[in-house]
Amino acid sequence: MATHAIRTTDLVKTYPKGQRALDGLSFSVGEGVVLGLLGPNGAGKSTTVKILTTLSRADSGTAQVAGYDVIREQDQVRHAIGYVPQKSSSDPMATGIENLVLGGRIYGLSRTDAVRRAAELLERFGLTEFGGRQVKTYSGGMQRKLDVALGLVHRPQVLFLDEPTTGLDPEARADLWTEVGRLAGSEGLTVLLTTHYLEEADRLADQLAIVDHGKIVAEGTPEGLKSELRGDSVHVELVDADTDGTVRSLLGQLPGITEIVAEGKVLRARVDHGATAVPAVLGILEDKAIPVSAVTVSRPSLDDVYLNYTGRSFQAAEEAA
Repeated sequence: MATHAIRTTDLVKTYPKGQRALDGLSFSVGEGVVLGLLGPNGAGKSTTVKILTTLSRADSGTAQVAGYDVIREQDQVRHAIGYVPQKSSSDPMATGIENLVLGGRIYGLSRTDAVRRAAELLERFGLTEFGGRQVKTYSGGMQRKLDVALGLVHRPQVLFLDEPTTGLDPEARADLWTEVGRLAGSEGLTVLLTTHYLEEADRLADQLAIVDHGKIVAEGTPEGLKSELRGDSVHVELVDADTDGTVRSLLGQLPGITEIVAEGKVLRARVDHGATAVPAVLGILEDKAIPVSAVTVSRPSLDDVYLNYTGRSFQAAEEAA
């Protein structure tokens, strides 16, 4: 396997009607790393995965997966990767074990080896007792576990998970997070995970790449990116939206407050010391008879990181998308 399990350089992809999905996207991933591509819907994450899994072609730029070029060496790439798309790829009318055996056979395993591998994966994902049931009877969490198992049936070097927990309840999501975390830790598997869940990226990713409008705007470990932001984050929730910018202007007058962003009834800002900033914020707004619903202070989060690099909160980006 190559030193970099995945490497992309200046990927550009434009869809019909001029929609630019990727605009010079570049990143690299080492072996045994869980990389989180974090961004709102429409940021270019799924397009990136389609190019890296040979399901689509970039207009320009280059990409290698497991040391193979995704254009010139497509067959080698496809044998080196596992891919779990957003929508389930299993046959709902077949049983869990039938799906896994078929997957193994497609990748060239003998029937004996395919049955053995199916049994291993069902046990690993806690599905052994359900292996003989039709997949249409599975819960959403069980189906996603089976989807991941299908992506692992041929023992790939790199696993792509495209929004793997979308639509799952919190318990099923946390359960799948545990399994994904084990993949890189116990098997040295490289995992590329696309997600629009901040908590998921924070929990799973060894390395994080924030995607905005088809470009990587920030890279690093989740903790490293958060530690770059000094001080605290203050969120002010107003009774009425700051339509004329009055509140933003008032906060700008206070010492130690920077990066003020207004989104409807919510204002966010960076402060040197949250404990001393809150009384000052409340005081200046009270003097001007501006009603406030709540003021909260928190340590830097990935939402603050996203805000710092894009100029808008992650929620606002999602709503715009």
